Amino acid sequence: MKKLALLFVLALIAGASYSQELRLNTYAGYVFDDKVNSYYSSTSYYDGKIKGGFRWGAGLEYQLPNTTKAFELQYLRQDTSAPIVYQDGGILGGQIQETDFDLAANWILLNGTNYFPVSEVAEPFFGFGIGMVISDITNPDNGNNDSATKFAWSLRGGSNFWLAEKVGIRIQASLMSAVQGAGGGLYFGTGGAGAGVSTYSTIYQFGFDGGLVFRFPQ
Repeated sequence: MKKLALLFVLALIAGASYSQELRLNTYAGYVFDDKVNSYYSSTSYYDGKIKGGFRWGAGLEYQLPNTTKAFELQYLRQDTSAPIVYQDGGILGGQIQETDFDLAANWILLNGTNYFPVSEVAEPFFGFGIGMVISDITNPDNGNNDSATKFAWSLRGGSNFWLAEKVGIRIQASLMSAVQGAGGGLYFGTGGAGAGVSTYSTIYQFGFDGGLVFRFPQ
């Protein structure tokens, strides 16, 4: 995944010299709660939610020559908590426990976007992205922590509103998902940051973002 992200960066740098326009998009917004659970057996499971909260980030975008299509390398960061009820088999006698985990999510996505300009001011768009999310989890009860890197995808739609030739406001709604495969995932429990529950729970997060967009014509 790290090599793939590096290739994305190199492609953006190489493509920028041939693009009509290079843009810098900034993001700040709110993400809503999402329920997560994973059941391996009646004594090995977790159930809870990833709390909503503030999300911020930025993206480097360039448009393909003579089209309304663009590609963006985007980074988003969310620091939140995850109140989880869990039981992890024989550990600690299989007691049911509850912990409010600390969670930091780092999203790295390559987005494809299609713009639909309706005037010199309004520029609606719709896009789809793929990439990865790197999640760091800490159990505050014992200080243990763990991290996981998972495949991620996103859908988004919104509009740019240009206040001047090179500066505008960007408003969008987005759905982002982290896919956790069987045999590994975001573990919540007592060992490391969590119990070894071997099934999965896919994360879906819906949010609204706003920010400034800067364009640099080539």
